[in-house]
Amino acid sequence: MTAPLAARVEDWRAAMPVQKGALADDAAALAGFVRAGEELLAALPERRDRDRGRQRTADRVLGACRALRGRFIGLHADGVYEALTRGGERRERLSDLAFAAAEAFPGLVPTREQLGAERRHVQEDKEGREIDQGVFFRGLLRSPDAGPRLMESMLAPSPRAERLLPDFRRSGRLDLPTVRLRRSGRAAHLTLCNEHCLNAEDDRLVDDLETAVDLVLMDDGTGVGVVRGGVMTHPRYRGRRVFSAGINLSDLHGGRISFVDFLLRREMGCLGKVMHGLHPGPDADGLTRQAVHKPWVAAVDAFAIGGGMQLLLLFDRVIAEKDAYFSLPAAQEGIVPGVAGLRLGRFTGSRLARRIILSGQRIRATDPEAGLVCDEVVDADAVEGAVERAAEELDAPAVVENRRMLALAEEPPDRLREYLAEFAAVQASRLYSKDVLDKVAAAWSRSGRARKGAGDGADRRG
Repeated sequence: MTAPLAARVEDWRAAMPVQKGALADDAAALAGFVRAGEELLAALPERRDRDRGRQRTADRVLGACRALRGRFIGLHADGVYEALTRGGERRERLSDLAFAAAEAFPGLVPTREQLGAERRHVQEDKEGREIDQGVFFRGLLRSPDAGPRLMESMLAPSPRAERLLPDFRRSGRLDLPTVRLRRSGRAAHLTLCNEHCLNAEDDRLVDDLETAVDLVLMDDGTGVGVVRGGVMTHPRYRGRRVFSAGINLSDLHGGRISFVDFLLRREMGCLGKVMHGLHPGPDADGLTRQAVHKPWVAAVDAFAIGGGMQLLLLFDRVIAEKDAYFSLPAAQEGIVPGVAGLRLGRFTGSRLARRIILSGQRIRATDPEAGLVCDEVVDADAVEGAVERAAEELDAPAVVENRRMLALAEEPPDRLREYLAEFAAVQASRLYSKDVLDKVAAAWSRSGRARKGAGDGADRRG
């Protein structure tokens, strides 16, 4: 770092514009300030080649831009959302909304090109531009006007599912890269098939899972959704069913976990639809149609770790084989376990929820506490029969309407929105925190994935 560059950075920071409340003027001021900041950042080496002094300079540039972005979206969330959705005519999904914002309001969020460049690096070598997406979505979700509309947009059917629906209605079968869907009678069986990594969650699985959830909710021939892990090819569990190993640490280390398309979309899209139903949009007369709810059954084999355990907090019936266990190791990894902080205490009470989330306490299916997170514990060879009985019992119109009312009582939309607003900012920042990067790198190294080229979360299970 040269002295002239350091002085230029300080002069630039001192000239940060004041946001005065006029959208167009404030947007122009933001664009000019960020453009100058990007020029300063371009004068530095790439992150992996910086010494501590240069990295401090980069952090000051990125931090100043981030601060102004936060002020701008805090003042103009409603105006920005109106502009990006053409006055509410368009129901934009998260990724499309972020990229549209990058074009309409230069400097507010990273561009497609900037994120593409980031994606070529491992996590620790990125600039952390996704943090600015977290700032953006926090601002939108905090708005009592824009926030609910954004959340409802994410509960709409995904374009991919709408394309696949006619074929699924006709055949009752669908094979996606990481999810298999089969309709049997009135139950649609959704099998997680990310076999090589013990059903660890990655960008592809989140996309496939939301698509399958949409199809279950849109298919008139389906009354109940059933989720179970498939038979694994991973050497440690070859031939056995596994529910989920949580986030794929190898992909996180390698920079392949997307904040928007995985972590935020998962909560607001896929999991949101399981909990709060699918919003089909207005009818032909422009009237709002009621969200489509259906009951869900989960069958847990081996373990439900991290995101796998988070899923269980949404289901109407959870059946576990007696050797299974549940855990949320997010605090040990340094990240936030999705919306579990809002939901888990309803099941376990606050004290046990704190031990699970903050200390990583593991719950085995045979522990007395297991009854707080699952409904039935059976031998491995009895899981299928228990699932069939549960699906038959839950396939009733009154069940659908009562689960709708339970979801409304347990998780009012505004409470969820306020939680998600803070989650957006905190989780995006956590992804680039030094403790997270160190822990993920250590886990990746211990697992031997650097030599074998295969990803899993096995090191977490001990």
